[in-house]
Amino acid sequence: MPLLFGELSGFPSWVPVVLLVSLSFVLGFLGRLILLAFIRYWQSRDRKLFKSLEKHLSGSMFFFIPLLMINVGLNYINFHPDSLDLITNIINVFIIMSFCSVLIRLTNVAQDMLYIRYDINISNNLRARKIRTQIIYVKKVVIVILVLFCLSLILLSFPSVRKFGTTILAGAGVAGIIIGFALQKSLVNLFAGIQIAFTQPIKIDDAVVVEKEWGWIEEINLTYVVVRIWDLRRLVLPITYFTENPFQNWTRNNAQILGSVFLYVDYSMPLEPLRTHFEKVLSETRLWDGETQVLQVTDTTEKTMTIRMLMTAQNSPIAFDLRCYVREKMIEFIQQNYPESLPQVRASLTDSGREKGERGVAEQVSGMAD
Repeated sequence: MPLLFGELSGFPSWVPVVLLVSLSFVLGFLGRLILLAFIRYWQSRDRKLFKSLEKHLSGSMFFFIPLLMINVGLNYINFHPDSLDLITNIINVFIIMSFCSVLIRLTNVAQDMLYIRYDINISNNLRARKIRTQIIYVKKVVIVILVLFCLSLILLSFPSVRKFGTTILAGAGVAGIIIGFALQKSLVNLFAGIQIAFTQPIKIDDAVVVEKEWGWIEEINLTYVVVRIWDLRRLVLPITYFTENPFQNWTRNNAQILGSVFLYVDYSMPLEPLRTHFEKVLSETRLWDGETQVLQVTDTTEKTMTIRMLMTAQNSPIAFDLRCYVREKMIEFIQQNYPESLPQVRASLTDSGREKGERGVAEQVSGMAD
């Protein structure tokens, strides 16, 4: 490269620059192709890892390699010292930004690998959801730290900033106090997020009831949480909501949940056929997890008796479907086999009551005749 640019010393100053930029991007493109080819070749060893590397690094490496080559090649081109310093500083800024982009994309690769190890698509996914919640939050904090580190390196790449570093740091301390007061609410949310990530009152994919709405934890971000409600609406809450307010978490320690169905039937309904059919209904559906089945008379009134049926399911959505299924089948059974045992209102007329009724009818008839 020194010989190549030395032979171009007689040409206009822009010719070596154009040649350097063109050559750097061509070699960078070739280097990127070689890197991707190497990744594809080694996919047979660990396909998931190298697939993730190819997915996340293919774009960021396109600028990083050429910028490094341009930065080296500038030393062999005759520039005015002031212009060379300015161009070098600009190139260094872009190199730092590109390097930061590579690091952030590597965090995505690490996240992909951990997601594969802790799969939440299995039935017993409590530990996986715990780990994923921590992974998501730690990744976001790492990205913030990397961005701040990148900004610091960019500022320190300018000699004037390094020269007045002590003064800037002192001013930054005062500014930090002022900004801290201004962003007090955001900082509270940030620390609340750290608390949630490690104490875990909620986890990714937890079934919760908040603000009288039932749904699942879809996202846990630095300052807010997104709840996917059962009808596909999204409820966005500040992350401090889950440290300051009571809420229901149906999957805190176990996704299994107990469902209940109530029937209101007449006293003439025999219980044993009802219990037998209830057991048959559960045994014929995959919604039931095979653990709990209970049929009891839990209450009585002057008109009906209340029958409660309990059953367990793997998680809350399945439990809801199971309750609907059992309710439909039990009502259908009563309608087809014991229709007289459906709730009804009785009336009993005594002899004196019958005489009064007949007398009243006779008076109405005579009144109409008049």
